[in-house]
Amino acid sequence: MAMKTILALLIGLLPLVARADLDVFACEPEWAALAEEIGGPLVSAYSATTPYQDPHYIQARPSLIAKVRNADLVVCSGAELEIGWLPALLQKANNRDVLPGKTGYLEASRYVLRLGATGGTDRAQGDIHPLGNPHIQTNPHNIAAVAAELTQRMRDLDPDAAETYELGLLDFLERWEPAMQRWEELAVPLAGTRAITHHKSWVYLEDWLGIEEVANLEAVPGIPPTATHLSQLTAQFAEGGADFIIRSPYQDDKASLWLSERIHVPAIVLPLSVGTDDAPDLFAQFDVIIDRLLGALGNE
Repeated sequence: MAMKTILALLIGLLPLVARADLDVFACEPEWAALAEEIGGPLVSAYSATTPYQDPHYIQARPSLIAKVRNADLVVCSGAELEIGWLPALLQKANNRDVLPGKTGYLEASRYVLRLGATGGTDRAQGDIHPLGNPHIQTNPHNIAAVAAELTQRMRDLDPDAAETYELGLLDFLERWEPAMQRWEELAVPLAGTRAITHHKSWVYLEDWLGIEEVANLEAVPGIPPTATHLSQLTAQFAEGGADFIIRSPYQDDKASLWLSERIHVPAIVLPLSVGTDDAPDLFAQFDVIIDRLLGALGNE
């Protein structure tokens, strides 16, 4: 509470010129939420996507172009997650201050250890990521790492409010670090469990908690599950070998429920980002993830 009080007082004392919003355009909801955690009322954050949309496939709509044109800072996961639409947005917006290489452009995945680099670029293989898996937000340690760099960008872009952003970061970390410790203590039973996932969206969560990914519902990344592949998975896991089937809110539930019924493994939906009804913020996102994984094991 003391940190929040100091932060509120500092914001109230800022000169009027510094009270203007720092306009943040986020490609994904988690980065908009993080910007708001750090900047509070000094930040106006907008997300191009919702947790119910696949961030691989977004249209470069005129409304998004206008948002980028007026942005002070663009924050995206990167690692080519947004390769199908972000370059067009940046080109059409004609905002030189938020182009790659500028202070106003932040590729979040550059500030963590990327997992799962494929080393290839053949798009016939589906949604592969030569630079590494882009879904870094499923490990809370990655959120903390990005928060530090995001704060520095805010300080650089809005130097009059630099101290306020720094205090915002400290306040966030004072809440985030004990939350991570609590999640890790609760998640101990998950170490060594085995997951079938719809898409390879959860590698950072699995690495964090010690979960083994044993199969994907998609035979080819980004291509809907096929009947042939699901039949193969049924045969493969008929006698065990998996503890749960995971999908995100924007993925069709038919394949996971079909397989769940045949191999008698619970199918669960985990929030891949913030903004769902049950996960309105970053803290709630991980609360829900841990709770549902434990519930699938009967450890609620």
